[in-house]
Amino acid sequence: MGGQAVDYLQDLNAHARFSPGPDGGHALTAGPVTAPAGYGRSMPVQVRPARRPLLLIAALIVITLLLGFGVTRLASSRSTQLAGKLVQRVVTEERVVALTFDDGPTAADIDAVLGALAERNVSATFYLNGKDIDASPEALRRIVDAGHEIGNHTWSHRRMVFVSPGTVAEEVESTDAAIRASGYTGPITFRPPYGQKLLTLPLYLAEHDRLTVTWDVSAEDWSGEVQTSADIVERTVTNTRPGSIILLHPWFGRTVVQESIGPIIDQLQNEGYRFVTVSELVG
Repeated sequence: MGGQAVDYLQDLNAHARFSPGPDGGHALTAGPVTAPAGYGRSMPVQVRPARRPLLLIAALIVITLLLGFGVTRLASSRSTQLAGKLVQRVVTEERVVALTFDDGPTAADIDAVLGALAERNVSATFYLNGKDIDASPEALRRIVDAGHEIGNHTWSHRRMVFVSPGTVAEEVESTDAAIRASGYTGPITFRPPYGQKLLTLPLYLAEHDRLTVTWDVSAEDWSGEVQTSADIVERTVTNTRPGSIILLHPWFGRTVVQESIGPIIDQLQNEGYRFVTVSELVG
């Protein structure tokens, strides 16, 4: 009720009096009261802002943030994907591990990488990019001739999240073709760049019965901090356990990583570990 109406009622009550009525009762009469100026006209009403739309917007924001966080976690997970088979590590009591290399190959670095493996008679698995194979086909042929296993790491090393089915097929199949053109006849498992995958990539791999391989040991520091080969060796050996899949990036002049290959193998072999390819590890 508006303020003017309240004042009017209070004024009416102040002038009211009781007088005898015709039936012996009392009747309420009032003295002369003048209605306040403006009474009878519509009174202004104060309207509170609606809270429900604001609460709805806040709830939508929270849900969106939670979904975004969940999608990011799923896309980056090294142990889970929405479809198909994935291996991060093999559960076993046998002291056996797989040494894997990502990216490349690059002609300038092939001697250092293959030399460290050949000196110790160790087989490894190389997850290669099609564009780098195209740039250094002879480097791939040397890896194949040395008896190592080859894996697919896409053609362009793009993030395989929120990509179309056509893009997935092109990235995977063009790299498969480049690998086979080298004369390699062994199994080709797949490793997504940055370990990231969401929907279209896992669906494609599942449809084509392809195994996704990630890793459980990665000792390289990508923060920009100075890291020595001894740092990489220590972190790798410390975190390795039976069934581990070890990841290294030795290409594009990364001499610190190249220098860590031999000592990693030596120390793990001294601890009783045996090195196999990914396909041999998975069985």
